[in-house]
Formats: sequence, C-alpha cells, structure tokens
Amino acid sequence: MLRFRGKARWALLVCLIMVFSIVAGCGGNSSTSDKAKDQDVIKLGFLGATTGSVANYGIPGQKGMKMAIEEVNNSGGVLGKKLEGVYLDNKGDSSEIALITDKYINRDKVVALVGDPCTGLTKIAAKIAQENKVVIFSAGATGNGVVEIGDYVFRNTLLDKFAVPSVVDWMVNTKGWKNIAVITSLNNDYSVSLTPVFKDAIDKQGGKIVIEESINDEETDFTAQITNIKKAKPDVLVFTGYYREAALLMNEAKKQGLDINLIGGDGLYGQDLAKLGGKAVEEKVIFYCGFSFSGDESNPVTERFLADYKAKFNEEPDMFSAQYYDAVMILVKAMKDANSTDPSVFKNELAKLKDYPGVSGNTTFRADREPIKSPVCLITVKDGKLTLLDKIPVNIE
Repeated sequence: MLRFRGKARWALLVCLIMVFSIVAGCGGNSSTSDKAKDQDVIKLGFLGATTGSVANYGIPGQKGMKMAIEEVNNSGGVLGKKLEGVYLDNKGDSSEIALITDKYINRDKVVALVGDPCTGLTKIAAKIAQENKVVIFSAGATGNGVVEIGDYVFRNTLLDKFAVPSVVDWMVNTKGWKNIAVITSLNNDYSVSLTPVFKDAIDKQGGKIVIEESINDEETDFTAQITNIKKAKPDVLVFTGYYREAALLMNEAKKQGLDINLIGGDGLYGQDLAKLGGKAVEEKVIFYCGFSFSGDESNPVTERFLADYKAKFNEEPDMFSAQYYDAVMILVKAMKDANSTDPSVFKNELAKLKDYPGVSGNTTFRADREPIKSPVCLITVKDGKLTLLDKIPVNIE
C-alpha cells in the first residue's frame, strides 16, 4: 500500500512538471509572438480631443489620421512594415495629455506623436516627447514657443506670427477698421499668447485699441463685457480665443444691438461656430487659417483627398482633418528618405522638408523647423457654412 502511494506521488509529480513546462512554453511563445508583432508595425500616437470643448479639432483630425494610415498600408506600408495608429482622447485637458503622451511612449512604443492642434497642450506633450527622443508633429498649434522646445518638435500649420500682421493690415488698411476692441480668454494659453501678437501688429499698422476686455473659457454670460465694449464704440472686435466663446460673444452683441464684426485666429475654426452663433455670426465672424477647401484653390492631390474623405465619412473635411492627414504622410516620407523608423534618425530628414505638396497646401520647414505657408485664408460663416472670404499674402522675412 505504501509502495503504491509512492508510485502515485511520483506519477503526479511528473504530470505536474509536464503541465508547468507546457504552460511556460506557451507563455514564452506568446511573448515572442508579441515582440515579433511589435517589430512588424510602426506605431503613431494620436493627440487630440474627441470629447469636450475642443473636440471640433480632434474629431476631424483623428479621421484624417486614420485615412492617411489606411492609404499608406494599402500602398505597401513603410519599409516593409504596417503603420498603426493608437488613439486615446485627451479631452483637451493638460493632465490627460501628459498621461496619454507617457503611455504612448513607454507602453505603446510609438515612434511619433501626431497632434495636438492646441498650442498649450502641444507644449506639454512636446516636453515629454523631447525628453524621450520621440518625434511630435503638431497639426494645428500656431502659437509661439513650440518648436523651441527641441529638435524632435515639428508642426505644419500657418503660424500666428506670420499670419497676424497680414490680417491686421487687411483689417486696418483695407477695411478701415482702425478703432479696435481686444478680448482675451485668460484661462486659455492660445488666447493669452495670441493677444500680444495682435496688439503688436495693431500698433505697427496704426490702429488704436479703444478697450480691452477679458473672459474665461466655459463662461456663458458676457453681458458686462459687451456692455463695456458698446460704450467704447470700436469699429471691430478682435477675439483671440476659441469658437464656442466667439459664438456666445456675438450672440450677446446681437442681443444688445451691437452690429460689429469679430476677427480671430484659427481657434475659431469649428463647425459648431455656426451652430452656436446662428444669425449672430453670419458674415460677421472672420478668422484666418492656412488653407480652405474652396474650388479655386484645389489641385489633383486635394481633389482626391476631398472625394475620398467624403466617400469614407459622408462629410466635408476641414483644416484639421487635412493637416493630420498631411502630418502622417510627411512623417512617412521622412522615414522612407532616412530608411529608418528610428526617431533620432528620421527627424533629420523631416527637418529638410521643402515644398511638400500636401492636401492642405505646400509646406516647407525653415532652418528653425518652423513651417512656411502662404497665403492666409480668411474664412467667414455664410448660410450656416464656413466659407472662404478672401486670401491675402504673407510677408515672411
């Protein structure tokens, strides 16, 4: 009996060893398989909001990015590998974008980040990317102090410092709007950075700031600000914030009987501008951006993008969908030119970009990696849709 028990114990021990060996072997194969899979793909991390107050930038941007990645993969990928996007919603929140950027770099092992369209959020992500030697390519950040963060930081949008002098020249000298009210959103980094750019240009063009007012993003009652502005009798409003607050400001102006135009930057670019502002923004709000999908500016590359985007998403593309799309394609070009997916290698090819024919227009990087785009497109709302009003040249020294 004792002898039988000893044999039974031995048999049980052998079985357990075999089971553990099989499990360990499966685990080892899985790990190897995962590593092999990771080596077969090149990952790009999406930076943008798909919910919250700036989702009008991130939602079309994500669509443009996905479309570009799909096209690249359908054409054979990059250096024998598939391109893969990783998508998380930063909600337009500074803490959230910092966490997401860290996840993309350390968990997902992305080689580049595409976005964010907001200057303040881009700066947060750019500092993390630079420290980790990962390329970040913003498809919308227009403010100062972005590429200065480091040599892994790029963007492909019309810059405020180039656009604003031309816009103010048009505003003061072409339209004759010399007495100006300036409104800043104090809790918005984009607005706080853009206001001094406008003020400097206004001073140089001989305009006069008759009143300055301030608001905060997410506020809804602008009665006091519009009341004060109405008393100052300006010719035009300059608002340096985002589309939501612009719509609410114009609603209040209409309510108080103040018939005036509002000028701003591409922070006003959002389909919700027309939805929120209604008649108050119709041909009254004018903002600048680096590109418009008007027929007179189309080219074969743009026409194909327009047709494919409409077919895929059943809607019109906008500046952000175009710039995210171009950002992916420019990154792919840099990797192919460098024959490498190592950010420390392909960033050098990226910096050499010249006259790239993107769907959002031609892009060239200066020696300081800042993009050059011209002309400036002035956009207004007409019949509930964003419409090209005028194009003005950019004077870049």
